[in-house]
Amino acid sequence: MSSQERTWKTIESGPHTYEEALHPVVRKNYGKWKYHEIPKPGVLKHVAESGDTIWTVRAGTPRQDTVDMVRQLCDVADKYSDGFLRFTVRNNVEFLTPNAENVEPMIAELESLGFPVGGTGMCVSAVSHTQGWLHCDIPATDASGVVKSMMDTVYNEFKDMQMPNKVRLSTSCCSINCGGQADIAVVVKHTRPPRINHDHLVKTCELPKAVARCPVAAIRPTVVNGKKTLMVDEAKCICCGACFGACPAMEINHPEHSKFAVWVGGKNSNARSKPSTMSLVAHNLPNNPPRWPEVTDVVGRILTAYKAGGRPWERIGEWINRIGWKRFFEETGLEFDDNMIDSYRHARTTFNQSAHIRF
Repeated sequence: MSSQERTWKTIESGPHTYEEALHPVVRKNYGKWKYHEIPKPGVLKHVAESGDTIWTVRAGTPRQDTVDMVRQLCDVADKYSDGFLRFTVRNNVEFLTPNAENVEPMIAELESLGFPVGGTGMCVSAVSHTQGWLHCDIPATDASGVVKSMMDTVYNEFKDMQMPNKVRLSTSCCSINCGGQADIAVVVKHTRPPRINHDHLVKTCELPKAVARCPVAAIRPTVVNGKKTLMVDEAKCICCGACFGACPAMEINHPEHSKFAVWVGGKNSNARSKPSTMSLVAHNLPNNPPRWPEVTDVVGRILTAYKAGGRPWERIGEWINRIGWKRFFEETGLEFDDNMIDSYRHARTTFNQSAHIRF
C-alpha cells in the first residue's frame, strides 16, 4: 500500500475530528479573531482579522433531550444557521450564522418552541451537572430534576445580564461531585456509612474492586459466618458512596439519611483572582423530589444577596472574600454551624496505598 493510500484510508473507529463540525466561517478564521462582543443577552458577535463576522445565538435546553426535540433544533439550524449547531458543556445549544438578518427570526422561533435565549455575559448560566437516576450507577438523587427546579426560579436571571458577573451553577447526584467547582454547587451528602448485606455481597461483588474504589481506604476484608466479605471502618468513612458503584450490596442511599448540601465560591479561571475551591454554607437539606423547594430556596437567597451586594465583575467567591463570612451568613439568612469548618485532614496521611487483599 502506498503512502497516499494509507493517508486516505477510511478509519472506521474513533471520533471524528472537531474541525468537521465547525461552521466554514469559524474554520476559515480559526485562531485569528480580532474581537468579540455581546450585543444582547444570548447573542455573541465575533469579528475576525479578515473582516468576517459570525453571530452566535445561545439557548437553554432541558438537558434530557428527546429525539423530537433534537429534530426541532436541527430544523432551526437548517433554516437559519446553514445546518450548524453545537451543545455547550452546560447543555446550552448554540447556532452560528454569518448573516445578521437571521439572528432576530432565530431568537423568535427558539422562544416560540420553548427554548429561552440567554446564558451569556453577566447572568446565571445554565447548570453543569451529573446524570442522576437516568444513567448513573450511584446517585442518591436526580441531578436533572434539581436543575429543572433551580432554573425555573432563576429563569429571568438566565435571560438577562443583571448580575455582577457570570454565575456558574452545578449539581451532583452523589458526594463524589462530578459536577465540579462552581460559584454555587448543590451536592448530595450522605450522613451515615453504607449498610452491608453480607449474603448478597459474597455472591455479587468483586472484593478487590470494592476495596480499591474507596478513596480513604475505609473498606477492609473480613470474614462473616465463615465467608469472605467486607467491612467498613466507620471512623475513616467519609460517606461518599463510591463503594456502592462497585458493590451494590454496600447500600448507602436512603430517603431520610441522604441529604443535600450547598457549597459556594468555587472558581476555575485565573481572571482577576486565583482559582478557588468551594466552601460549605448549608447542609442537611431534605432530598425532596420532585421540586426540592428547600434547595431552591437556599440558592435563591445566595443569588439575591450577591446580586444586591456584589460589585461589577466580582464572582461570588470574590464577593464573599471582600465582605467576610460573617456578613455573608447575615445577608443570606443562612445558619452557620461548626460542621461547616473544614478540619478533615487524616485521609492523605493514613491512606493505605496497597492494593493487596489480605484475610
